Amino acid sequence: MVRIRLARESDVPGILDIYGPYILNTPITFEYTVPTAADFTNRFRTITAVGPWLVAEEAGELLGYAYLDRAFERAAYRWAADLSVYLRPEAAGKGLGRVFYTLLERMGAMQGYQVLYGLVTSENETSCRFHEAMGYRLTAVLPDCGYKLGRWHGVHWYEKRLCPPGDPGAFPKAAPDMDWSALCLEGLPDGWEVAL
Repeated sequence: MVRIRLARESDVPGILDIYGPYILNTPITFEYTVPTAADFTNRFRTITAVGPWLVAEEAGELLGYAYLDRAFERAAYRWAADLSVYLRPEAAGKGLGRVFYTLLERMGAMQGYQVLYGLVTSENETSCRFHEAMGYRLTAVLPDCGYKLGRWHGVHWYEKRLCPPGDPGAFPKAAPDMDWSALCLEGLPDGWEVAL
């Protein structure tokens, strides 16, 4: 059974084990060097102070992870968030990305976020199709903006509004201050456990 839960600092080595090959072998992330465990732990703490970080596990092994983070730093952007998902190759194509995005969208809405973004390397057609199937619209294309693995890569910028533009009210709540017990779990696949 696949279990999705909030990530813990003790998950950092397993998360890095998933993320490292993306850094070293693909243009999916524009990082060049795998962070140290200490550096990645600091990144984990920074992100989880803002948004939820989820992991999926089966039989004690991490299959993938996803998180919601601020999209930008300036105060006026505080209602905009960025989503990221990374899966082990053997976990791809089983609906895990869809479940992660569904949960993070609902969690982000509970926090008070208004708009979500997904940044995708242009030639990552699978991820482009995924975002479009999840209701994201392509709002920008940045051609040849990142150089990695001996060539230039563009970025597709996808957007999904969680509500119509208007006065957003208070800044979104921080993830550690949230009670996720009211999170809607309808529409998720049978046989998956969500433990938040």
